[in-house]
Amino acid sequence: MEQGILLKILLMLLIAIAAIALLRRLGLPAILAYLLTGVVAGPGGFDWFSQHQMHSVAELGVVLLMFTLGLEFSVPKLWAMRRTVFGLGSAQVLVTTLLTMLIAMALGQQPVQALVIGSTIALSSTAIVLKLLNEQGWLRRRHGELSVSVLLFQDLAVVPLLILLPLLGEADGTLALHNVMFALLKGTVAFIALMAFGKWALPKVFDEVARSRSNELFVLSALVVALLTGAFTQWLGLSMALGAFMAGMLLGESQYRRQLEADIRPFRDLLMGLFFISIGMLLDFRLVMAYWWQILLVLLAVISGKALVVHGLLKLAGEPFRISSVAALILAQVGEFSFVVLALAVNYQLLEPQVSTVLVMVAVISMALAPTLVRHAVSISKWLQGLKPSVKDDPHLPKVEEGTELVLILGYGRVGQTIARFLKAEAVPFLALDLDPTRVQEAKRAGEPVYFGDVCKRAILKQAGISQAKMIVLTFCDSRAVDEVIHLCRTLAPTAKILVRTRDDSELKLLEQAGASQVIPETLEGSLMLVSQVLYQCGVPLTRILKRLEFERRNHYQYLHGFFSGTETDFTLELLHAVALPRGASVVGQRLGDIPWAKLRVELRAIRRGGEEFDSPSEDWQLRAGDVLILLGKPRRVEKAEALLLQG
Repeated sequence: MEQGILLKILLMLLIAIAAIALLRRLGLPAILAYLLTGVVAGPGGFDWFSQHQMHSVAELGVVLLMFTLGLEFSVPKLWAMRRTVFGLGSAQVLVTTLLTMLIAMALGQQPVQALVIGSTIALSSTAIVLKLLNEQGWLRRRHGELSVSVLLFQDLAVVPLLILLPLLGEADGTLALHNVMFALLKGTVAFIALMAFGKWALPKVFDEVARSRSNELFVLSALVVALLTGAFTQWLGLSMALGAFMAGMLLGESQYRRQLEADIRPFRDLLMGLFFISIGMLLDFRLVMAYWWQILLVLLAVISGKALVVHGLLKLAGEPFRISSVAALILAQVGEFSFVVLALAVNYQLLEPQVSTVLVMVAVISMALAPTLVRHAVSISKWLQGLKPSVKDDPHLPKVEEGTELVLILGYGRVGQTIARFLKAEAVPFLALDLDPTRVQEAKRAGEPVYFGDVCKRAILKQAGISQAKMIVLTFCDSRAVDEVIHLCRTLAPTAKILVRTRDDSELKLLEQAGASQVIPETLEGSLMLVSQVLYQCGVPLTRILKRLEFERRNHYQYLHGFFSGTETDFTLELLHAVALPRGASVVGQRLGDIPWAKLRVELRAIRRGGEEFDSPSEDWQLRAGDVLILLGKPRRVEKAEALLLQG
């Protein structure tokens, strides 16, 4: 029996791995892969687990998910944005919930079921939206700040729902005001008690744990705190997930937050995946096929309805059409907290299977559409205004005047910033592009000419003034992107010098053939700098050192290739190997030109004879017994060459 369960779990994990890999290639969130895995493993698929097992997994998944989300919840950030959070955020949640409740009740649902449906649809995906806003560089723009404010209140609004749902489940779907008030009172008391305990006891506990310097004990202590607080809230008759969320909040505000995030990050996604797999198990594809047109209709109503609500509220607040419409499209999907509400509602039997299936499918499809809606939100907004999308309207990018000769730095990381500092010191005009929104924002605050932009896009490079650039410096090391950008830069700026920084010279010739004027391998240049210091300290004249370095660069770092392997051989590198010719070697007496070096695919670097080394022996050189041949090549080729030289 145990082997059967283990086999089913193993098969489920294999399905999850395949689904995540496939959906990642399609640019879709991993959440959808977990849901798909749950569908395959649930009653609609192979039916590997019973209904009781599914509910147990769902409850555990909710607890773990709420703990990890609580850990990321920031009270100071909430307080700093309190006006938009409690103003716009509360209005969006209340209006969306009430409108959805009215529609649901008009379609025959009871008030309690309508409340669950309304609260499910009112929530948006914090994880997906924040990730996309960060990728687009919109976190500090107005529509990004408004979206984050609404998401913060939505996360906060889940807390009263976690209090209400167990109460409604025990009351068999009836909504009594005194019961609700009593539950809210218990929730408030639990929150105050846990906050007091967290401020007084948790720091002392984790101080002792930190002194042990054990990562295992640190993580274990955090999980025990989460489960204890969950058990406490469950003892009060509230949701266990509420206690786990509070525990995450308490630990998130402590000085150990960064350490906890670092320790939990490796398996945080796995814990979230556990929950979403359990949600997928609740789906029955027979119901999906039976209600497919209702699902599509509800999906269209949800996305358009949520967008209209957010747009209308922002317009009432005096925001411009473009900002309000972009923020509306960003928040139009259903979120991961909606799955938490649905899971608890199903566990407490507050929703019928048909209704929960329709809502889960609507949430899944809306989250799948979210990346497309967010990335094209600005273009859609312009289209709604009757404007043509244009890169020239993007305020991120500068307008470069004609006749300005500048250095264009593509990538503003460690290397790009170092180059920029030296250019600035010499009053050489430059402009930099980077895809890290935080880095760009900080650099712009410091007055640096750095802008957000994807250097793989022709229009971005054109507006950045690539036609005026006398030199283009590529400082990032993604080989695929570098090759694409070199071709693009050479097309748009045929006369400009293109300098490319790489980690090593494994693709040096390919990059030069692609159009790079010079390739600078970072590791080899570091070796050259060390060599120059060694030679200088040994008394070698500086002019001779500089000539030597220039010779190495001109000859593609030939003396920096090939090393004696030692005990650890890397079969992907070319290594140096010394072959001593004894009296009976087959090549003794032969000329170097008679040996098929091209066929052997190794390079003869030097010959040592009588204590002297000859770097470039001619083809007429006749080999003698006692000569030592220094060969360069991959290990297997060197072995074959040695066998031919010695045995024939």
